[in-house]
Amino acid sequence: MEKIIVQCQGKPYFQGLDDHISEETGGFVDGANLPLNSPARSSPHSQGSEVTERYSRKVFVGGLPPDIDEDEITTSFRRFGPLVVDWPHKAESKSYFPPKGYAFLLFQDEGSVQQLIEACITDEEKLYLCVSSPTIKDKPVQIRPWRLADADFVLDASMPLDPRKTVFVGGVPRPLKAVELAMIMDRLYGGVCYAGIDTDPELKYPKGAGRVAFANQQSYIAAISARFVQLQHGDIDKRVEVKPYVLDDQMCDECQGQRCGGKFAPFFCANVTCLQYYCEHCWATIHSRPGREYHKPLVKEGADRPRAVPFRWC
Repeated sequence: MEKIIVQCQGKPYFQGLDDHISEETGGFVDGANLPLNSPARSSPHSQGSEVTERYSRKVFVGGLPPDIDEDEITTSFRRFGPLVVDWPHKAESKSYFPPKGYAFLLFQDEGSVQQLIEACITDEEKLYLCVSSPTIKDKPVQIRPWRLADADFVLDASMPLDPRKTVFVGGVPRPLKAVELAMIMDRLYGGVCYAGIDTDPELKYPKGAGRVAFANQQSYIAAISARFVQLQHGDIDKRVEVKPYVLDDQMCDECQGQRCGGKFAPFFCANVTCLQYYCEHCWATIHSRPGREYHKPLVKEGADRPRAVPFRWC
């Protein structure tokens, strides 16, 4: 790939600026010490002063000079407001340099993000800002903010959202918007009425997961039966996992709480012959039948991610 030719003082010409950016499209959980324990997703229509917020306070910056360190990155962006520079596994690695050529800017105020965007140069719908390091002067780096409105998209407002026809999509590339996720899943399975990108409640930045609600059972079963889907959009091409979206407030579909003291059902069977919630007693009873003994229960865990658990027979 040819080197970038740019004159930051005049009109820039950008070529091949995504050298280091593809590393971030994976859905990892980054190393920022932030409260991610809440499963709630953010909405652009929050209460109080957040009503005017348009962007996450966390911003991706890619294509950084290889010899730029944390202090130099901070100095390059401090004019927009107080910030912290972070990257995945930063605390563990104890490195002063972003190891893969990208980092995250964690601003104290959302207004700083808007100022940063206004200072950027736009080329082919991407934002760039020139940054210098000890050996490289005025290198254009990509600035990728997250717009809060891109976290939700309703494809068919006439259909009620049914959580029992909703799938969890894990490993969603962070640049992917809800509308893009909705269109991909609708093209593959049809019947999509809603898509959402899960964001952390503190910075409202994508966590690398999403959910898609279908309007009919046929599309829902087709999606969970596939188990994996190839998300292709622009520069994004990634195979991700699809699971039923597991709820934690459902009664057992077999006994309606009569055999478990009215407690919510802890298990969900994702096999297409079941697709039901069970208490421990009913799971053991139903899944002792021939053909069902190998079904694996799903339970809801942190950040809305369903996981399979081993079930021990009584």
